[in-house]
Amino acid sequence: MTTTPARIKFRELMKGPRFILALGVWDPYTARVAEALGIQCVHIGGYQLGAHYVTSEPLLTLTELATTTRYVTSAVRIPVVVDAGAGFGEPLHVMRTVKELERAGAVCIHIEDQIYPKRVHYHKGIEHVVPREDMVAKIKAAVAARTDPNFVIMARTDAMKTSGFAEGVERANLYLEAGAEMIMIFPNTVEEVRQARREIKGLLAYTNSEGNRFGRPLFSAQQFEDMGYKLSTYPTALLCPVTQELKRVITNLTTKGESGLPQDKMIIWRKEVEDLIGLEEYYKIESDTVER
Repeated sequence: MTTTPARIKFRELMKGPRFILALGVWDPYTARVAEALGIQCVHIGGYQLGAHYVTSEPLLTLTELATTTRYVTSAVRIPVVVDAGAGFGEPLHVMRTVKELERAGAVCIHIEDQIYPKRVHYHKGIEHVVPREDMVAKIKAAVAARTDPNFVIMARTDAMKTSGFAEGVERANLYLEAGAEMIMIFPNTVEEVRQARREIKGLLAYTNSEGNRFGRPLFSAQQFEDMGYKLSTYPTALLCPVTQELKRVITNLTTKGESGLPQDKMIIWRKEVEDLIGLEEYYKIESDTVER
């Protein structure tokens, strides 16, 4: 498969000194807004995509994920990193997952060492990790399945929370040896965050979720960069506040009979929406053809 400009860009970001802020999105529109405001990389995470489909990540299908990925990568030029969960099965299924998401235009996918089918209880912090050798086999299958060498395979381990920091470190290094090019980890404390960078022999990714309920520390992009981390995802940074704004406007309608939104600003905001989706270009095409 011929590589894409987005994959080349992601490789450049990986090799460069700067930290990659991979903002969590769930559809083409949120990705387009992020790109317009200068975000260099977006992340389709299982948490926000599950919410988008009004279900949970463990109940998502590969078809839903691949379709969403295809729409998002068609809407933006920036790199799109995709959460592939537990790979949708055993090594053979992981190979199919890689092929589908590579064709859909993702620059990178991450696969985790949780059981499949993944359980909804992981949202409560109750995670079930598979044996090391099972995950190593999945990573090797993923690497073998890709046709574009610029397509990045990231491995995620949940073992630090469930089995202890040392187990997580050992798994991370095993996954790197198996062919993963970046490791997503879930340290429990600030000290573990710093220690992981010293003990894991590869690029590190983090999940900077302001909505996490387990006391996992949060960091700024500069702090991540100073500690030597390469990437972080942000699964709740857009989803939760957008939900609150939806609730505010809807509550105004149901309790006051009006939205409470200022028309003068709404006219401007609507124009911004139209610019984001490229309506002026569509007007021009029609004006040059059927609307002459």
